[in-house]
Amino acid sequence: MSTVAAKKTASRPAVKPAAAKATLTLSSRNYSSWSLRGWLLARFAGLDFDEVMVSPDDAEARKELLLLAPSIRVPCLTHDGAKVWNTLAIAQYLDEIKPDAGLMPKDRIARAHCRSVSGEMNSGFANLRSSLPMNLKAHHPGHKIWAGAQPDIDRISEIWTECLALYGGPWLFGAQRTMADAMYAPVATRFITYGVKLNKPCILYCQAIMAMPEMQEWIAAAKAEPDDIEELDMEF
Repeated sequence: MSTVAAKKTASRPAVKPAAAKATLTLSSRNYSSWSLRGWLLARFAGLDFDEVMVSPDDAEARKELLLLAPSIRVPCLTHDGAKVWNTLAIAQYLDEIKPDAGLMPKDRIARAHCRSVSGEMNSGFANLRSSLPMNLKAHHPGHKIWAGAQPDIDRISEIWTECLALYGGPWLFGAQRTMADAMYAPVATRFITYGVKLNKPCILYCQAIMAMPEMQEWIAAAKAEPDDIEELDMEF
């Protein structure tokens, strides 16, 4: 090889290795509302990812499902060197890397509204979580709603009704599914599982959520899970 050719070869930029495929660590499909949120967000964003399922015997995952953990670290998204484990943080990260996916509305005011109601779901409604745990295999019509959970139900109904009226539906922020729909999807399953009374717009919204192909896929997988958690399968 000539000296000139050698110099040209040496000056070529190094080829950057392809990024590893994203992974999303998930817990129980039947019980873990946070896993459902993270999974829906990734699917809404069109992210190509592999699922990593945490064993139902994992002590830390079990604490999270029973609301005994100090924080929620599943789901956890690993992508191109980044590791993101808070569901709202996952939503914001996906919006950064997939800005055309529509996880947040384009309009500035609607986007602020979307962030606010998503954040409210991420950090609030503790009484609803504890008294009406997500359980996709169960059905408890006529379930008694404890006094502590009713204000949470009322506030969520208020959020849904306002958003559907303001943005025209069928999703919370109009024709495009956003992070808010992923955040509230597990609540729709709870309302159906426990026969919560809702107004007509909220009933239609629950039906739209449950009819999504992604939800149908998740529910089918949840029903195929062999493991039950006794504390979340109590007789109501």
